[in-house]
Amino acid sequence: MAVTDAAIDKIKQMILSGELAPGDRLPKEADLAERLGLSRNSLREAVRALALINVLDVRQGDGTYVTSLEPHLLLDTMSFVLDLHRDDTVLQFFEVRRILEPAATAMATKLMTDEEIEELRAILESLPEEPTVEELVANDLDFHQRIAQGSGNSVLCSFIESLSGPTTRARIWRGLTQEGAMDKTREQHTAIYEAIAARQADVARSWATVHVAGVESWLRKALG
Repeated sequence: MAVTDAAIDKIKQMILSGELAPGDRLPKEADLAERLGLSRNSLREAVRALALINVLDVRQGDGTYVTSLEPHLLLDTMSFVLDLHRDDTVLQFFEVRRILEPAATAMATKLMTDEEIEELRAILESLPEEPTVEELVANDLDFHQRIAQGSGNSVLCSFIESLSGPTTRARIWRGLTQEGAMDKTREQHTAIYEAIAARQADVARSWATVHVAGVESWLRKALG
């Protein structure tokens, strides 16, 4: 593992130095191994590991390329980790959401176009009166993703999307629907939308805080 770690670090340094840029093809395996002073086996292991976290893209018969290195791609693995989390750590993820989502909502209030705000309203109105858990999850995810995207910060957006994947939401909604919390969520989503539409950043931030904190509070009781 130590040799593989060293190989990973050497490839990372090539990317950080600009020697390898996003979209670039890596030199042939034999040439790169010799240049970095590595065995071909160690290099293969390093490439495999970096491909798993979306830093490299191995294309059969074509070679290995550096990916776009976009935040959404690099943070995609966080969603996988989140889906595997234990119940005693889910609250820690919610604490992070409680910090990030209100900030993104306030930013979106200033940056979203009128057309994007209208699309947000359409998402709210598309939810049936008596939705299934699947419909709730999809609508909830879409609503929060649009706001995160509206923040104009791709890193912040990627973090939020990674922290609130469909699997996590499905688990929570199954419990929340039994508690009759759907009406409260509808009201809070509407309040967030109305604050954004009115360009009231502080109000939007406050409602987003209330919204995430409410689910967090329910989880604390459920896990307690």
